[in-house]
Amino acid sequence: MNFSNFKFLHAFKFIIEGNFYISVIVLVIGCLLSISPDYVVFEFNTDLYGELAQNLKIMLVFLAISELLICGYCWISNNRKMFVFVGFFLVSMIGTLPFYGEVNNVEIDPNFTWFFLYVGISHLIFGLYDYVTKIA
Repeated sequence: MNFSNFKFLHAFKFIIEGNFYISVIVLVIGCLLSISPDYVVFEFNTDLYGELAQNLKIMLVFLAISELLICGYCWISNNRKMFVFVGFFLVSMIGTLPFYGEVNNVEIDPNFTWFFLYVGISHLIFGLYDYVTKIA
């Protein structure tokens, strides 16, 4: 392997890892800020009231806690391939939120789609990159 290929692969790895860490921070902070009335990242429709308003916010808090636990487990066990499944789960949430809105007859913020797409794809790429580099 020549030196320019090594530099390219090193830069590629740096970009993938950096993007992954940023997506984890965005996911955790975005989800935790959803319970704050002042610093909300997502718009929660005024149709959401009572228990229904708290449902979506609590789901986001559990998502942040789950992300932290999964990240901790993956680093302790040195099994970063697991992020492929996490990424798939996050991307699949794009389809479940409109279903949640239909069932509860409320409008869901379209920013959720971009949020879950970004963090999900970042997790998928990071997990796949780890899998590919372990094979090679």
